[in-house]
Amino acid sequence: MIVISRLFAATGLIASALMSPLVASPTASAAPCPDVELVFARGTFEPPGVGGTGEAFVESLRSKLGGKSLDVYPVAYPASLDFQTAADGVIDASNKVQAVAAECPDTKIVLGGFSQGAAVAGYLTADSVPAGFAMPAGLTGPMPAAVADRVAAVALFGKPSSGFLQMVANTAPPITVGHLYAGKTADLCIPEDPICSPGGGDSNAHNLYPADGLTDQAADFVAQKVLASTPKTEETAR
Repeated sequence: MIVISRLFAATGLIASALMSPLVASPTASAAPCPDVELVFARGTFEPPGVGGTGEAFVESLRSKLGGKSLDVYPVAYPASLDFQTAADGVIDASNKVQAVAAECPDTKIVLGGFSQGAAVAGYLTADSVPAGFAMPAGLTGPMPAAVADRVAAVALFGKPSSGFLQMVANTAPPITVGHLYAGKTADLCIPEDPICSPGGGDSNAHNLYPADGLTDQAADFVAQKVLASTPKTEETAR
């Protein structure tokens, strides 16, 4: 089936993510801290970078941030049908978020992803280890609550539904946005998109998030969350 082979394949994602230790945070960068750091994971088969949906989202977000500086970090993972390597994205994104939180105390962090990348970002917000998966030695578990507080917003495009996950891999648990992130998450799904919508039947819809205006909608949501989380004293100083 073209939809399944071309897009997100979920077998073993959570198992491998939870059984892979989080490596040490990257070394500090000499670059100044941005006002906003976007950590975005591309979809399956998209080339390294943030992908087409990610690029449209970034362009729109820049225009809505009122002059705030924005750095974009493309999550490093294969985005392929090698299911086990999707966990690389969970680990890489977690390391980046925690590094920014530690090194740039005034930076607002935004998480995002498209398709398989939305799964990566969604799993990153999990409250706990899914039932049935043992915590191996060396795994730190979900990101600390203090780090979650530093995430201003989350934008998910075409996040795989539970039904789709069951169709391609019945061992993969649902992607549930954790309670620390739920109120600041835009979880966008085109009704015709069969990856995220149980009633969807048009595989082409999965690639229409920029054309349907949903990347702009998410950018509006994220910009509002970022600006609302910026103290007025900080705005006055600019």
